[in-house]
Amino acid sequence: MLARLKRSEGIWLFSRSPAALLAAIVTLVIVLGALLAPWIAPTNPYDLASFSLIDGLLPPVWEAGGDARFVLGTDDQGRDMLSSILYGARLSLSIAAMAMAVALVLGVGLGLAAGYFGGRFDAIVMRIADVQLALPAILTALLIDGISRGILPRDLHDDLRIAVITLAIALSLWVNFARTARASVFVERNKDYVQAAIMMGQHPLRIMLRHILPNIVGPLLVIATVDLASAILLEATLSFLGVGLPADSPSLGTLIRIGMQYLLSGEWWILWIPTLFLVVLVVAINLLGDFLRNLFNPSLR
Repeated sequence: MLARLKRSEGIWLFSRSPAALLAAIVTLVIVLGALLAPWIAPTNPYDLASFSLIDGLLPPVWEAGGDARFVLGTDDQGRDMLSSILYGARLSLSIAAMAMAVALVLGVGLGLAAGYFGGRFDAIVMRIADVQLALPAILTALLIDGISRGILPRDLHDDLRIAVITLAIALSLWVNFARTARASVFVERNKDYVQAAIMMGQHPLRIMLRHILPNIVGPLLVIATVDLASAILLEATLSFLGVGLPADSPSLGTLIRIGMQYLLSGEWWILWIPTLFLVVLVVAINLLGDFLRNLFNPSLR
């Protein structure tokens, strides 16, 4: 009954928030466009036969010299910008989602165990978290990527580039999940339902997953939404710096890095259209995160 009332309240608040509605619509359109890119994109930017150097540096269709075949223009290789952005968003969102899944499992697992068992294990986990919090997430991701380059052979590293960047982002973002889960466990473990489960002799793992975890989902959902935007920005930053995905894998960060070469040459669309797309996506996700935070914390409304 309480869950049903909470869900109804959330729907009502969502319908009364123009910013949340607009953010949800924008996010849904972008996510659907990314998922359906192989079917709705005019061309495949991974297929060398689908573009020609002759069509390179064409402006958007509303500019003089634009071509109706390329609504947002083309890059220096003749790739359709709209197709590159859709495929780039697909790749960026996939990496961010996988990184968030790894960070969520790792962070929540460590946070639950640290909060439930306490003692030395809790101290070790929290000291590791404190050390990592002292470093910006981008530096942590760069460090992990650098270590992988030193350990793995170059050919193997190139083949595992997506897995490496996903792991680097995940290990940069698990701390927020761990600290939130740990703090929530401290609140929940002294409540009657947890104490009753302990007295019944239930296994600690069952208590954490069956009884405590469902009651701390709200704060974790807020962090997951906000950190998803952070993961997208991290991937874009790494690719922009040249340590993420290569130029033949057009993620949003890669497209922006390519566009920087034409910042002062007049081909503004190569840089500014992917940049604007990335900004809109990140802002929309952050607005959804703010709405969820207000929903689960009534004192902020």
